[in-house]
Amino acid sequence: MSVTLINLQLTIRLIKDEDFSQWSVLWEGYNHFYGRSGANRLPNEITNMTWSRFFKDDEPMYALVAESEGQLIGIAHYLFHRSTNMIAPTCYLQDLFTAETLRGKGIGTALINAVGEQAKLKGSSRVYWQTHESNQTAIKLYEKVAERSGFLIFRKQII
Repeated sequence: MSVTLINLQLTIRLIKDEDFSQWSVLWEGYNHFYGRSGANRLPNEITNMTWSRFFKDDEPMYALVAESEGQLIGIAHYLFHRSTNMIAPTCYLQDLFTAETLRGKGIGTALINAVGEQAKLKGSSRVYWQTHESNQTAIKLYEKVAERSGFLIFRKQII
């Protein structure tokens, strides 16, 4: 999918093997944003496993990239899973990140819409995601393109 945004020609496409070096810069930026850097940095084993899953036919995990002038400027990672209240798979948008200097130009919206198109191709009628309550920039975007479900997320660490 190719779109023109304000002063930006953008292509949204599935990730390719040769994208690793540029993807890893965005991936590190994403993880840094969520405090997974320095002493809290994700182990390379997790990054490498995440990367490999995008290319395995038996994995339900996928990645799209936003590209402009040969540079990756955004990433979206998503997966499909079953649900007890739907027959078709549900699409979960797990990670969304754009280069900090290019935020507010429509890249995030384009990636969300592209994930929606991929979900539609898989027969899914819903894409959902979450963000941290402190991420006000993302929340402003999400309130424009989606609705709040009203559900709260809880998690319990299992050691």
